[in-house]
Amino acid sequence: MNFQPIHRIARRPLDRRTLLRGAGAALAIPVLESMAPPLRSELQAPKRFAALFCPNGMLPAAWVPGTEGKDYALTPTLAPIEPVRESVLVLGNLFNRASRAGEGHYVKTTAWLSGAPVKRTGGRDLRVGTSIDQHLAARVGTKTPLSSMVLGVEPVRNRVDMGYSTVYGANVSWRTPTVPAERELNPRRAFERLVRWTGTRAHGGRSRRVLDVVLKEAKGLRQSLGAYDRHKLDEYLESVHSLESRIAAFEGDGAGTEAESPALTGAPPEKPGAYPEHVQLMLETLLLAFRTDATRIATFMFGNAVSGRDFSHVEGVKGGHHGLSHHENREDKMAMYALINRWHVERFAWLLGELGKMEEGAGTVLDSSMILFGSGLADGNRHNPNDLPILVGGGVLPGGQHVRQAELTPLCNLYARVLGEFGFEGEAFGDSTGPLAGI
Repeated sequence: MNFQPIHRIARRPLDRRTLLRGAGAALAIPVLESMAPPLRSELQAPKRFAALFCPNGMLPAAWVPGTEGKDYALTPTLAPIEPVRESVLVLGNLFNRASRAGEGHYVKTTAWLSGAPVKRTGGRDLRVGTSIDQHLAARVGTKTPLSSMVLGVEPVRNRVDMGYSTVYGANVSWRTPTVPAERELNPRRAFERLVRWTGTRAHGGRSRRVLDVVLKEAKGLRQSLGAYDRHKLDEYLESVHSLESRIAAFEGDGAGTEAESPALTGAPPEKPGAYPEHVQLMLETLLLAFRTDATRIATFMFGNAVSGRDFSHVEGVKGGHHGLSHHENREDKMAMYALINRWHVERFAWLLGELGKMEEGAGTVLDSSMILFGSGLADGNRHNPNDLPILVGGGVLPGGQHVRQAELTPLCNLYARVLGEFGFEGEAFGDSTGPLAGI
């Protein structure tokens, strides 16, 4: 059934921060027509920023478009962005100067969002720089229940490699120059942070679900809404139920006990095929966070530096990510490396597509978002931090074009531009020489 928006509502307008409460949970709801001010189009959409990090670089030959401007041809790796092309800015010639010092991976990973020098240490005296996401979280995070959301899928293995702590390779988000922001690797715990779960897990011999505990308030709210908002609320609650159900399935038997679920302990799932679902659950949690304005700042790591994740789940690929990134210019390894890169871009394009379906004000959540995607090095075979593979999705920066900056333009110029879009014009960041121009 197709519902038409109701533009005049006689009922008392809902507050933007309306929660569905129950014993042990408080579930935020998305923007509805019934929310004050009366016209949904009058709601001012907040700016949002997310950074999606890919380890081990990208194969330049399959990534870099041959022409610039709006008429550039999509390369094999970038082909998945075709449905959201007009919302994607492809950037070239960005350079992270600080990451040239040190070994091949850890420095380039940990400095990706800060552009700061990295202290060489295998101990606890870590030092990088506050990352752009946490810089923003400190400025705008007080406006939302969560100042930021920091997600990943691989745990840190505390050891020393080439003189650097591997903690560096497991963190792109740094709350201070010496303290990384705590990552959430567990889909269940990430979800429960959003629904503010404080209840017990077992109830009557079964695992309780969020919709079970907020059902009474949800029914009461639904009765007060017009047809269009009832449809939107039902759609939203179904998406919450689906995500929670799939998290339970991911955990195994759905009991949700830490003893039974490797996902709950922070360890990477061992069963074949678990990684793609782990990634999907984390991205859907990020979507839920943005949809309900639980946070406006997020980061997600597809993997840690030097990730050897087996990508045999991708058709045409046999082997681990890091090993294939060191392709030695062999055609077979380069082809598989490029397929892994393309898989990551597909996830990015899917996220943008879903954000574009979420109505907010006169537009969508995508319209007010900046979704950064990329890696801290270019070709994994050379560990080169020049001409980094960078995409920015959303409607804040003008998309639909490939723009190459002057050679060795600081990556931090992009972050200075992000600061400006959040209202902090003129502020420098890292080694920036000014906000990114030419777009």
